[in-house]
Amino acid sequence: MRAVFGLVLVLGVALAGFAVYMAKGYISDNQLRLAQAEAARAAMVPTVDIFAAKNPLVYGQMLTIEDVHHIRYPEASLPPGAFRTIEELFPNGDEKLRVVLRPIEPNEVILPVKVTSPGEDAGLTQRLAQGMRAFAIRVDVSSGVSGFVRPGDRVDVYWSGVANVGQRRQDLTRLIQSSVKIIAIDQSADGNQSEARIARTVTVEVSQVEVAALAQAQATGNLSLALVGYGDNTDVGIVEIDTQELLGIEEEEVVQAQEQRVCTIRTRKGAEVIEIPIPCTN
Repeated sequence: MRAVFGLVLVLGVALAGFAVYMAKGYISDNQLRLAQAEAARAAMVPTVDIFAAKNPLVYGQMLTIEDVHHIRYPEASLPPGAFRTIEELFPNGDEKLRVVLRPIEPNEVILPVKVTSPGEDAGLTQRLAQGMRAFAIRVDVSSGVSGFVRPGDRVDVYWSGVANVGQRRQDLTRLIQSSVKIIAIDQSADGNQSEARIARTVTVEVSQVEVAALAQAQATGNLSLALVGYGDNTDVGIVEIDTQELLGIEEEEVVQAQEQRVCTIRTRKGAEVIEIPIPCTN
């Protein structure tokens, strides 16, 4: 009987010790989780609700309430102009909607530079930088880079025509504008097109002086475009070539021989006349 009582006592003490151990571990885990939660709250960045795209948006698309949703954004890194309320983004409700000016990906923040003002269309005036003008260049399949240029690309503009070189007229090709931005192809300013198409006109963004230069060049010769690679800002300087340089023909230098003047004085010795050469004075 005493043996059974001793065994039960030992078993009870063991179970009590195990229970204390488990309780201690549970309390330690809870304390660790509480400490981690406190550290996370201390390191948490303040955020605000702003509007972002719910689905992919393309150029020219009408922006509706169904196309946007709220996302949490770090307040310290908030982009200038971000829309925080529905009244800011749609001040007139569905009566005057905004139009998308550039492709917008899902969860990308809606900013004023990416959409028009309420009720405005997506015309070229929205895409022109301050002080710049839109100028249309006539192109075809050969001069328009086979239709592979798109709005947003940059091109070099070359002029080909007949020019006075020295005392003669000669065929000449010259780079007249470098890295010009394309803002429209024909009547489309959509930079999200995926297929090449042959255009009849390419509209570029240039200054007023460049407008005059391109208008004069287009009136006196032919213009061709050369596509500039993405991020290429190389300064190529003056690029010009004529027919003789293209074919490797060297111009013969014509040297005109000048008749040498000989000045003399005459002296007479009796019946003999002697001519003595002297330097000419004039």
